[in-house]
Amino acid sequence: MSDKKQSGNSGQKSEKQAAWNTTKRVAPFVWPAGDFDLRARVVLAMLALVGSKFIAILAPILQAWAVDDLAEAGVSDFVLGAVGLTIAYGIARIATNGFQQLRDALFAKVAQRALRRLALETFEHIHKLSMRYHITRKTGGLSRIIERGVKGVEFLLRYLVFSTGPLILELVFISAAIFWKLQDWRYVGIIFITIVFYVWFTFAITEWRVKLRRKMNEQDTDANQKAIDSLLNFETVKYFNAEKREAARYDQSMEGYEAAALKTSYSLAFLNFGQAVLITLGLVGVMWLAAVGVQSGELTVGDFVLVNAYMIQITMPLNFLGTVYREIRQALVDMRQMFDLLEEPAEVTDKPGAPALSVKGGGVTLSNVRFSYEKERPILHDVSIDVPAGQTVAIVGPSGSGKSTIGRLLFRFYDVTDGAVCIDGQDIRDITQESLHQAIGVVPQDTVLFNDTIFYNIAYGRENATRGDVIQAAKDAQIHDFIMSLPDAYESLVGERGLKLSGGEKQRVGIARTLLKDPPILLLDEATSALDSETEHEIQDALERAGEGRTVMIIAHRLSTVSNADKIVVLENGLLVETGTHAELLKRKGRYSDLWSLQRSEDAA
Repeated sequence: MSDKKQSGNSGQKSEKQAAWNTTKRVAPFVWPAGDFDLRARVVLAMLALVGSKFIAILAPILQAWAVDDLAEAGVSDFVLGAVGLTIAYGIARIATNGFQQLRDALFAKVAQRALRRLALETFEHIHKLSMRYHITRKTGGLSRIIERGVKGVEFLLRYLVFSTGPLILELVFISAAIFWKLQDWRYVGIIFITIVFYVWFTFAITEWRVKLRRKMNEQDTDANQKAIDSLLNFETVKYFNAEKREAARYDQSMEGYEAAALKTSYSLAFLNFGQAVLITLGLVGVMWLAAVGVQSGELTVGDFVLVNAYMIQITMPLNFLGTVYREIRQALVDMRQMFDLLEEPAEVTDKPGAPALSVKGGGVTLSNVRFSYEKERPILHDVSIDVPAGQTVAIVGPSGSGKSTIGRLLFRFYDVTDGAVCIDGQDIRDITQESLHQAIGVVPQDTVLFNDTIFYNIAYGRENATRGDVIQAAKDAQIHDFIMSLPDAYESLVGERGLKLSGGEKQRVGIARTLLKDPPILLLDEATSALDSETEHEIQDALERAGEGRTVMIIAHRLSTVSNADKIVVLENGLLVETGTHAELLKRKGRYSDLWSLQRSEDAA
């Protein structure tokens, strides 16, 4: 039992520490460093806040004086006293609201700038994370974490600054005003005891509700991920007649969400009822004291109205405190997930002061490269490949031999476990990733396009490319005529992931995009393996044009596409087993010759 209790206490400490760490991460956004305009807005907003609270305390006093004047004065005094005090009361109410709106308007830019900075920081960080992270992360869940986290920051900035502190300030002002007017500590004592019990009850129940809310969030994330995953695989769902299966899978997640949401709703009802009971007991206690005071002649009717007005004024922010604390705790939970994401280390990083790649010819060398995605599963074993500048080298072999892994290592999606990958003698780990990526153009097996126009997708190859540049790239990729045959030509939308285009059309757009980039090194990663023979032949012509004057690395499964390469490297089970030209390898009657014969017989069949 003691172990469980200790574990529970440890968990609570961990939660509190995490909440405190998250709050510290947000604090700099409230007081932006080096931005005088935003800091001035924060100061003015706080002054407006204090002004609104001070005037709000005066309003009930003016109301009490007006009531006393009405109860005691004659007709002439009514015009001069009560009416004037009533007008002053109205002005005070308007001024209070005016200061509140001014406060919100002044702080709005601070909050929105913070959201923008944080959203940008998160977006940039996600793109810096490694390929390993992205292939294991569920996209739907990731987008939900970011969405909730950014909203949580907005809430925390606004309400931490303008609710928690101001509430304490308002309670102090009200207690001081009541004591000043009534000269009786009993009123302040009842208010204090009510607030203490109210805050204790609210915080205790809210802590319980946060756990329920976290469970609800997990179910919400799971359901959202399943929905996005199913929609992205729309065709697969149709192919296997799995609509009902997907609906049942989604409904199962929503069932879990429903159960968690119901518990959250029930706990909210209990919290609201408990808060109402505590507030009412405090209100009745103070009003009873005031009623006794009026009856004994110690207080005026105006004092009774004053006490009632102040208790109502306390009730509103206290009720709001329950909501604010509840939402702040939830915002901290949401933000913790996002900040955990921001603290996720990038696996591949630039060395401090790393220079840009200096491309002299574009020669690529792999020296004794070893690599494994997991320690228990090595992929490449002491592989050495030399790709001279301006030549075309093909890497072939059966599935699982490590061909595509070499492409990922060259683009530095991963770092080698041992050995080195060099371009023109420069180890790619010693140069900036930006310059490395700029030097390499990739045409993958499955070209994924943005859900935008054909023009946008080709122009993506080079920032600020002119329309003429885009059209020339399309011509070089032999897709210009097809584009012009479309009703909207280059402004035609390609659909989600380019689904409105055929496989060959998508590949040509991908080739055009890479040609526009104009890289000295071209990596063709199974660029035609998913196409039919006729389309493959047409694409092959475009690829050969693309490779002119460049260093080309071709990763291929179909050997017919690489027979013209200057050199062919054969991999098997992560080992380099043969190297030579197409003719040389056929003469050796080795592994390449076996693969060639097998594919020729399959084509003939």
